[in-house]
Amino acid sequence: MKKMALLRRINTVRSLYQTFELQQSSSFLLRSSRSYSTGFSNVPQFYGQGQGTTYCFYKTDNNAIPWTSRNKMTLRSTMAAELLIFLNDKKFLATQAKAPAQVRKTGAQLSITSPGLVCEPYAPGEPITFWKRYFTRTGWRRTKDDIKSELKSAYAIARLRRSGYSKNQFYKEAVELYKQINTLIANGDKTSLRKAVTENMFSALKNEIKQRESIWSKVYWEMVEPIVKIRTLRARLIGVDKNDVNKVFVQLTLEFLTKEKFEAYDSKGAVVAGDKTKEVLVRSIWVFEKSLFHPGAYWRLCGRIKM
Repeated sequence: MKKMALLRRINTVRSLYQTFELQQSSSFLLRSSRSYSTGFSNVPQFYGQGQGTTYCFYKTDNNAIPWTSRNKMTLRSTMAAELLIFLNDKKFLATQAKAPAQVRKTGAQLSITSPGLVCEPYAPGEPITFWKRYFTRTGWRRTKDDIKSELKSAYAIARLRRSGYSKNQFYKEAVELYKQINTLIANGDKTSLRKAVTENMFSALKNEIKQRESIWSKVYWEMVEPIVKIRTLRARLIGVDKNDVNKVFVQLTLEFLTKEKFEAYDSKGAVVAGDKTKEVLVRSIWVFEKSLFHPGAYWRLCGRIKM
């Protein structure tokens, strides 16, 4: 009996030690990816079409974690081992989207200007306690998924930086796009709006403008500068040709915290909603997209996420 009790104690200590090592390894990976990606999350690399389906999958060069400078990295515990298996196995991820109808019907190779989808739309994770994260199977799975997300984000940012990406410059451009697109929507300028958004996004915004104009005759919108806050929540790579890994689109999900003014009028010019003398704090999550293989490509709005 004494031997059995001693054995149980030894196993308990061993489990706690492995959990502690996992915590250190997980923290290292999360800190590394955050410092490298400056807040970006989620980035599989996607490739092309097969039997009417566009697939998304993640792949690293030489089966290595994209940004690590070490030759080897040992992560102990079952969860860490599963993570390494994931990295070394070039599997398809869950995200899939049907190819455009014309491609499915004819099988023709078209010049794709947008994948037509938001890959793995951002959703905030539920709060989780320290105890549940590190001492339950559910928590281990959550931690593993979080690490995968960070790894995919870091890889996408690394790929984007090859094209000359600068976070500060992109943020300036994103704020201008945010202001420009909202102004065009308020003015109902569909011609100019078409150039600033993807095809699918334009179709949605056009219907939104039509519905709004049936209620209000005119609207006033203004963003108070400077912007309160902007940060990146997620990044994704989307491939459109499984035979050419360079044919990819990048999607960055940004959170804007802004002060805005709004007022709506009826056909007689009377105010029916809002007050342009008051500033309202608004949180918006937008997804911007850019081709990394089309010459002269630029950032466009491809989605808005409602929280």
